[in-house]
Amino acid sequence: MLSVTDLRAVDTATADLSSIIPRADVDVASMVPAITPIIDEVRERGAAALLDLAERFDGVRPASLRVPVEALAEALATLDPRVRAALEESIRRARLVHAAQVPAGSRVELGEGAVVENRWVPVGRVGLYVPGGRAVYPSSVVMNVVPAQAAGVGALAVTSPPQREHGGLPHPTVLAACALLGVDEVYAAGGAQAVAMLALGVRDDDGDGWLCAPVDLVTGPGNVYVAAAKRALQGTIGVDAEAGPSEIAVIADGTARADWVAADLISQSEHDPLAASVLITDSEEIVRDVLAAVEAQVPGSFHEEQIRTALTGPQSGILLVRDMEQALEVSDLYATEHLEIQTRDPDAVAARVRNAGAVFVGPHSPVPLGDYSAGSNHVLPTSGTARHSSGLNTVTFLRSQQVIRYTAEGLAGVAEGIEALAADEGLPAHGAAIALRSE
Repeated sequence: MLSVTDLRAVDTATADLSSIIPRADVDVASMVPAITPIIDEVRERGAAALLDLAERFDGVRPASLRVPVEALAEALATLDPRVRAALEESIRRARLVHAAQVPAGSRVELGEGAVVENRWVPVGRVGLYVPGGRAVYPSSVVMNVVPAQAAGVGALAVTSPPQREHGGLPHPTVLAACALLGVDEVYAAGGAQAVAMLALGVRDDDGDGWLCAPVDLVTGPGNVYVAAAKRALQGTIGVDAEAGPSEIAVIADGTARADWVAADLISQSEHDPLAASVLITDSEEIVRDVLAAVEAQVPGSFHEEQIRTALTGPQSGILLVRDMEQALEVSDLYATEHLEIQTRDPDAVAARVRNAGAVFVGPHSPVPLGDYSAGSNHVLPTSGTARHSSGLNTVTFLRSQQVIRYTAEGLAGVAEGIEALAADEGLPAHGAAIALRSE
């Protein structure tokens, strides 16, 4: 089911592996023209457009865009107690981890009367997107809301697609998660139109106020249309990332349990037919055993057809390498969303990883742990963007702001240098603004 590529004879440091390393073919840029008319509809017709688009794309027309507070309370009251307990534990752990990410400010004295402060200021209003297509993602509510709250964001708006089977409301477990987190501004909108609603805002019926006020930042995973809307509206809003299909890479040697590795590869493939599952190993025995375990575990699984599509696609496969040195080279080139390390000394291998959204160390730290209750965040960079981007975290919702306080004495200490630099750059008015204060 998984293809095998032998890289043992390849010089990984110099070879172009872009056509060899598995990768999902997702072209966000090509989707931007398709979603531009949707954005224009929301801009021109507001709430009416959103309701029409929900009927067109989701097969249901919500009674209202804003989810009634009573619906949130009912969803929480009727939530399965086991699911509630699991969500509460996930929230507890996530709060601890994300609270620890709040950076400390600093005050730097550069001389007499010369001080610069570095402080962190939360974004004023944030829109949080929670997917609702192939699966239900209350866990994504937790992963979006908790770091925003840890950062001190003052206003949060959650949006999730309306569900036909739930009368045009988002899924009740998503609503219950919002209620648990104290979020009462929730909208029944999905896709590119939801991102447009958050970015542009939607007026109420009489046009005097906002039904949904514009936000400053939009975060959260979604399909390619959501990613395209983020790209089209970036600048009007800030965005966290353009999330692509889920990815897992496992670095394993001959000590790994093949059935566990296979189960982890399969677990991510049930997210999406384009999900990527990649094994990087220096053991021919593990290759053989993982292939056999996959063939044994997939038949009869809940999402069997989708799993088979994902595992047989060009984005998935097994990469056979010479040794752990080459495994790390290949892993860093791949720059996966989730990286598991199941080796003899996983801590030593993990210490050398540079490019990965999140690293799961040892056989008892599987990716599904991070999807739900590790305390880490599961909104992570995909499609190789872990080379330059981080996963969603508390700092995502903060802005670094510098505060400059100079006295006359402090300014005098640098005035001559500033005037010289301004003259050299051909900006004499800059120098004049300094000179006036020196007279």
